[in-house]
Amino acid sequence: MDPDLSELAAAHGVATGYNDGDRRPVTVDEEVVVEVLGLLEVDATTPAARAAALSEARENAARGLLPGTIGLRADRPRPLPVPGVLVGEDGGRREVEGELAGLEPGWYRLETAEQQVTVVVSPPALPATPRSWGWMLQLYALHSAGSWGIGDLGDLRSFTAHAGEQGASAILLNPLHAITPLAPVQPSPYTPSSRRFATPLALRITDLAEYAAADPATRAEVDALRPETVGDRLAHDRVWAAKRSALELLWRSAGRPDPVEPGPDLVDFATYCALAERYGGRFTLWPEELRHPGSEAVGRARRELAPRVAFHGWVQQRLADQLAAARTAAREAGMPLGVIHDLAVGCDPEGADAWALQDVLALDVTVGAPPDAFNQRGQAWGLPPWRPDRLAATGYAAYRDMLRALLTHADGLRIDHVAGLFRLWWVPPGRTPDRGTYVHYDAEAMLAVLTLEASRAGAAVVGEDLGTVEPEVTEALHGRNMLGSTVLWFARDPEREDALMPPGDWPEEAVATISTHDLPTASGFLTGEHVRARADLGLLDDVAAEERKAAAEREELVGLLVSEGVLDSADAPEDRIVVAMHALLARSRSRLVLASPYDVVGETRQPNLPGTVDEYPNWRLPLPVSLEELVADPRVKEVVAALRSGGR
Repeated sequence: MDPDLSELAAAHGVATGYNDGDRRPVTVDEEVVVEVLGLLEVDATTPAARAAALSEARENAARGLLPGTIGLRADRPRPLPVPGVLVGEDGGRREVEGELAGLEPGWYRLETAEQQVTVVVSPPALPATPRSWGWMLQLYALHSAGSWGIGDLGDLRSFTAHAGEQGASAILLNPLHAITPLAPVQPSPYTPSSRRFATPLALRITDLAEYAAADPATRAEVDALRPETVGDRLAHDRVWAAKRSALELLWRSAGRPDPVEPGPDLVDFATYCALAERYGGRFTLWPEELRHPGSEAVGRARRELAPRVAFHGWVQQRLADQLAAARTAAREAGMPLGVIHDLAVGCDPEGADAWALQDVLALDVTVGAPPDAFNQRGQAWGLPPWRPDRLAATGYAAYRDMLRALLTHADGLRIDHVAGLFRLWWVPPGRTPDRGTYVHYDAEAMLAVLTLEASRAGAAVVGEDLGTVEPEVTEALHGRNMLGSTVLWFARDPEREDALMPPGDWPEEAVATISTHDLPTASGFLTGEHVRARADLGLLDDVAAEERKAAAEREELVGLLVSEGVLDSADAPEDRIVVAMHALLARSRSRLVLASPYDVVGETRQPNLPGTVDEYPNWRLPLPVSLEELVADPRVKEVVAALRSGGR
C-alpha cells in the first residue's frame, strides 16, 4: 500500500490491514481505505488531496495538540505536553503541568493556551462481582394472564419475585430500547429507533396509575382492546396497535398531561415520534427542512404538534415508572445484582437517535464484521456507527448521556459486541460487507466513560466478547472488573485440538451460559434442529456434512457431561442431559452463571437465526409455556437445584 496513504489512515484510525479469524494477516484494498477516509471527511482521492491531508495531519502532530477528549484511570497518570488549568465539575480550578495525576474520578475541562479538552477520569475498576447465578430473559417471549400478547414489565416483576425466592442473583434482559411507533414494528430489539428510551410494547397497561384512576367505562374500553391469547408467533403490530389505542384513551382520560420536566433529549425523541406519525418512519424522506432537529422548521413543527409531542413524552415517563418498579422488585426480592439491561451495538439509521444524534453518527455507514469461517461474505448489520472524531470533539457527551439513560433503571449493563469500544468494521454505502475495514476508537476514553458512569450508578458491566475478538479487549474488561462472556458451545481449548473445555478451566471474570439468542437452544442442539432449520431454508451447502458435525459435537458434549460426573450415562434422555448441562455451568469458575427459560423448558427453536430476515420468525417466538406454567414447571425446579448446589 502507498506509504503516504498508510500514514494518513493511521492518523485517522482507519485500518489498512487486520488479522482474520484464523489470525492470518489481511491487507485492505486501497480503494476501501480511501472511501472510509472520505466518510471521515478526509480527502485522499487524488495524489494532491492525499498530500494535503497528510501535511495537515503531520502539522497537527508536530503542534502537539491534545485529542478533544482524554480518558484515563485514576491510578494511571498521563503525560501532559503543555501546561494548563483543570476545571472540575464543581467549578474548582487547579493548574496542571507535566502530567495528569492524582485526580478523583469525574469529568473535567482542561484549558491550555490553544485548546479546551474534556478529561474523563474513571475509578481503576468496578467492585468485583460476587459469584452467583441468575436468569437471562427475552422479555418479549414471556406471556401471562396479565400481559397483552408480549412479555411486559409486569411479567418481569412477577418473574423477578419468583426468581428471588429461588435464590437468583440477577436477571439479564434483551434490549428494551424504543421502537419507532409505527407499523410495521421492527421486531428485533437490536435494531432500535432509540437506545436512550424504552419500548412502549413493554408497558403493562393495567398497572398504569391512569388506568386505576379512570372511570369504569374507560377501563372497560381499555380492557376490550386486549389482544387475544398468544399464538405461535408474536404479533408486534397487533400488540402495538392495541397498546397505542389504550394509551391514547388513558392519556385523554387523564386530561392530556404534558410530561414532567421532559429534558431536551426526551423532547427530541417525542418530536421525532410526532413527526414520524405525520411523515413516516424514514426521516431522510421527510421534507428537507425537518431532517435536522436543530432547524427552525422543526421548532415550528414541534409547537404545531405539541399534543402529540406531549403524548409520546408522557408514554416514556410511564415507562420510566415501570422500569423503576421492576428494579425495586429485584431489590425487594433480595437479588444482590438485580436487573441487567442490554445495550445494542447501534440504532436504526432512520430512527429517533439517528435523527437526533446525526452530528456524531456516520449515517451512510453500516457496521458489521469481516468475512470469517461462519460468514464467508462478511456481515452488515444496518446500523450506523459513532464517528470517533466527533465523539472526541464533543466530549463523548452523546455516548455518556446514552449510558446514563440506561443506567438510570439498571443494576448492570451488558454491552453487545463490546469490541466495538475498540474498533468497528465500517462498510461504506453501496459496498458488500467484505468491502470494508476497521475504524479504531479511543478505547481508553470509551472505557473511562463507561467505568465512571457505571461506578456512579453502582452498576456491574458485562461485555459480549465472543467471536473474533482481540485479546486486549478481554484483558481491558478484566482489568476493570468487568465480566466477559463464555458460551458452552464456544468454550474450547486450542491446545487440545479445540476440544470442549472442562468448566474448571473456564474464565473466572465471565458470565457463563449454555447459548445466546443467536445460537441453538439446548434442545435444539441435542436434536439437531439448528441444522434442520438452516437446511430447510437452503442456507447450507452440504447438509450431510453439517449433520455429521452436529452429531459429533453432541457426542462430544455428552461425553464431557459424563466425564465431569453430572450425567450418569451417555444414553440418558434429553431432559436429563439438559439438567446436566446446567450442572456443568454451575461447576464453572465463572463469576455469574445464567440460565435461559428457552433451554430449561425444551424449546428447540432459537430466538434469532443469523443470515435470515423474514425467512425465519426471528424475535417472534414466544416461550411454549405461560409465565404461570413456567414458574411451576418441575424442570425449572431441577435446574435451579443444580445451579444452587454448584452442580454437585
